[in-house]
This record gives sequence, C-alpha cells and structure tokens, in this order.
Amino acid sequence: MRTTGSGAAADAPGYPAFTNEAQGFIRYLAQERNRSAHTIRAYRGDIEHFTAFAAGQGLTSLQEVDLSCLRAWLGSLDRTGQSRATLARRAATVRSFLAWAAREDLIPADPSLRLKAPKRQSALPDVLTVSQLEPLLAATQAAAVGGEPAALRARAVLELLYGSGIRVGELVGLDIDDLDTDRRTLKVLGKGNRERTVPYGVPAAHAVHDWLARGRPRWVRTESGAALFLGPRGGRLDQRQARSIVDKLLRTVEGTGARGPHTLRHTAATHLLDGGADLRSVQELLGHRSLSTTQLYTHVSVDRLRRSYEQAHPRA
Repeated sequence: MRTTGSGAAADAPGYPAFTNEAQGFIRYLAQERNRSAHTIRAYRGDIEHFTAFAAGQGLTSLQEVDLSCLRAWLGSLDRTGQSRATLARRAATVRSFLAWAAREDLIPADPSLRLKAPKRQSALPDVLTVSQLEPLLAATQAAAVGGEPAALRARAVLELLYGSGIRVGELVGLDIDDLDTDRRTLKVLGKGNRERTVPYGVPAAHAVHDWLARGRPRWVRTESGAALFLGPRGGRLDQRQARSIVDKLLRTVEGTGARGPHTLRHTAATHLLDGGADLRSVQELLGHRSLSTTQLYTHVSVDRLRRSYEQAHPRA
C-alpha cells in the first residue's frame, strides 16, 4: 500500500521575513504530525496568503504579528467574497502556525488566541437515494458486460466506493494485496497514516473480480506494480482521474446535483444509518477520529425522514 505521508518540507511558503518560521512549521507537519502531502499543500497555501498580507502591511518578522493584523487579514478575505468555510479553514491554519511558533519560543505569545473567525456552515452533504443509486449501479454493470477495461474499472470504482464508504485517496492507494477476497475486506491507509480494515459487499466483490480478471490485465505494465486500479498506460489511477470517472457517472443521475466520490461516501454512511447500523460502527467504518463527524449523517437521515413525513402525512 502506498503511504500518503510527506517525508520532507517542500518549497518554503511565505516571504523572506517569514521563511525560517514557515519552513520549520512545514517540517513539523510532515515529520512530527505525519500530515499527508495534500494536507501540507493546503497549509502551505494558507500560510503563503497570510504572510503575503503581513509583508504587505510592512511587517518584517513573525514577532510583529498581532491581533489587529490577524483581524485585518480576515477582513480582507471576507471582502473578496470567500466562503465562510474558506475563512474558517485559513484562520485555523494560521492559529496552528502561531501556536506552534509560540511553543517553539519563536514569538513571545500567541496573538491568535483571541481571534474569532466565522464558523463553518453545517450544510448537510449531498446523498443519493436508493432509487437514484440503483439504476446507476445497474447501468454500470450493463456497460461492463462488453469487457472494455474502462467500463470494468468504472463499475469497480463505483461499487467499491459505495460498498465500503472509503475515501477516494484510500481507493487509489489500494494495492491488490490489500484485498482479502475470502473475507471481503480492504486494508486501507487513511488520514494521518492510520490503517483500518473495511468490509465490502458482494456486488463490489463481483465488480472487483471482473476488473482483475478481464480489465486490469489489458492495461498492466511492468511499472504498474501492485496497484489495484490502473490507467490505460499502466500507471496507478490518481485521485483526479477517479473523480472524473465518478463525476461522469453521477451526471447521468436525474434529480441531484451531487458530484464527486465523496457523494458515494456520504451516501454509504447515510444508507447504513437508515438501515439500522449503530453510530460507532459507522464511525469505525469511515475512519472518523471524532464521533461528532459521523453524527452529521444522523442529521441527514432525520432530514430525509422529515421531508417524507411532510410529503405524506395529512396533518404534517
């Protein structure tokens, strides 16, 4: 299985006056916190934006950053029309950066302790109903009958994402040996390089078997290694390609604007809870560190129940 961690800091974010501190923080994220390359890229972008603003305000060192500078920075973000989620994420990044700098005695105190940023909107995730999903799964199965590798792969990707609820990054990181076909389980490497075992269902097992038997052999190359999912040139399927596959399939579903592999993860979790699965089991399946993250899906289920009630009950 491929690791998702980053072993070293890449190009230093920020401006010359802040380079040493920024480099140190990125090394800390990579080496001590074992953050993924994707997470580090996001942190780097947020730090670059903040340090550019600070430099533009005439600050020449991190020690000069104060609460008024932080508030002015957030205000500039708000005026550009960025979403509350973006504001909250960027504020959280800078809080982490300054808290680390204070712990390392690079600044006398953390000025972000009194910073108030807008909270993320708790929008419910898009999910597909069973009546929307079943025709899509049937269509991908029918398309795969001809044995074309792309169709076999699309079916296996769709069935496995929905059948296991794994993230797209976990999907593309799978190697053949990560599958236990007898027990129908996957060994996946999640966020923070935390490994877990996830079950998948019979339809997903059939789809993966067909891909391995009839699709993958036609694309495999010497350099393919043990990667479960491949592209036409034999390289490991990447996240961008997997998202494109799922987006194309979801665009055929009427009555929803849901897009992307995470829709299938949301849908799997919601259907499990609708079917009576307990919250702790779903948390373990999805690899959520906090139960509160999983609890979001109970709101989805209740929301759907309320809509059904309002549509059907004469006294609603």
